[in-house]
Amino acid sequence: QVQLVESGGGLVQAGGSLRLSCAASGRTFSINDMGWFRQAPGKEREFVGAIRKSGGRTYYADFVKGRFTISRDNAKNTVSLQMNSLKLEDTAVYYCAGSPRSFLNPIFEHQYEYWGQGTQVTVSS
Repeated sequence: QVQLVESGGGLVQAGGSLRLSCAASGRTFSINDMGWFRQAPGKEREFVGAIRKSGGRTYYADFVKGRFTISRDNAKNTVSLQMNSLKLEDTAVYYCAGSPRSFLNPIFEHQYEYWGQGTQVTVSS
């Protein structure tokens, strides 16, 4: 099994920055693509960004391009999400996800098998 644990959420003012981290444990060798999703109150969970295990190619939702950066350290089994220029609408629970496969376009929830418990990000005015 694989366990994913997010950290780094919190309260930040609009325009500020936060860095989320996700630590994987267990059968980490089985993880290929890793991603971040978020769910705001009353809304469905949505894709934020993803990164391949090999080559490190990244994918981003349009609403975070230029503001968020995803990275991973395969040796440490961690993936991070650097969030800059945060907006009120970025308030959500952020989830780390991992997939045993590598997809051409890893932006869909059903592609991910492993999920963290989520970490709250609240952006205030």
